[in-house]
Amino acid sequence: MRGKTALVTGSTDGLGRVAARELGALGATVIVHGRNRQRGAETVREVEASGGRAVFYAADFGSLAEVRGLAETVLANHDRLHLLINNAGIWTDGTDERRLSEDGHELVFAVNYLAPYVLTHRLLPLLERSAPARIINVSSIAQQPIDFDDVMLESGFSPARAYAQSKLALVMFTIDLAERLQGSGVTANSLHPATLMNTSMVERAGIAPRSTVEEGARAVMQLAVSPELEGRSGFFFNGLDVGRAHAQAYDGEARAELRALSIELTGEGSG
Repeated sequence: MRGKTALVTGSTDGLGRVAARELGALGATVIVHGRNRQRGAETVREVEASGGRAVFYAADFGSLAEVRGLAETVLANHDRLHLLINNAGIWTDGTDERRLSEDGHELVFAVNYLAPYVLTHRLLPLLERSAPARIINVSSIAQQPIDFDDVMLESGFSPARAYAQSKLALVMFTIDLAERLQGSGVTANSLHPATLMNTSMVERAGIAPRSTVEEGARAVMQLAVSPELEGRSGFFFNGLDVGRAHAQAYDGEARAELRALSIELTGEGSG
């Protein structure tokens, strides 16, 4: 990664922070993203201490305007982007309350899916200019099919259902990206890094961790830098191995419906 630039969203905590630090140790310039400027500064120091270079940009992924602002900042300040890790995500704040994003969308779907969808589309030209480049979408093995009659879960909401459908949407988006980017030198893969890592997100849910962020980071780093994965695209990994996502991910009609909905909600991706 020496001489290369990587953007890791949600990298002021948990899995993203470990991945940022490990990329720095390989010589990367790491774009650190999060909401908390103090934690952002701490992560920048950790990356630099590991041997890399780093810069922090703040953005709240509950606002598509801030997502677009992050993309514009990256485009203005960096002439290359070799790795995009869409890691930022939310689950629950400890309650079963349904929340809305600044744009009026169900918040988990907005942060976990719509935000990386918009960010990736805005950064695609830069990634293509930087090829070979890689996109990694951090999903989950917890997946539930999208009900296109009630994507925003106005009835039957639960944090687990919201999380599971948002993570499946991310896998579906990855498959579409891989098809679109064939021959460009940019690959796109998704993964379930590890089950119930010891992250603040899991702790807020009141669930005992079953794995560590270091374990999850190994899976992320394999997709990020392994020479064996050069040119391989459109896969869903369960940890270190190729896995199988929910059946809806491989349904072309369902992906087309999600694509149309995403364009409608964000205005991105129609070109």
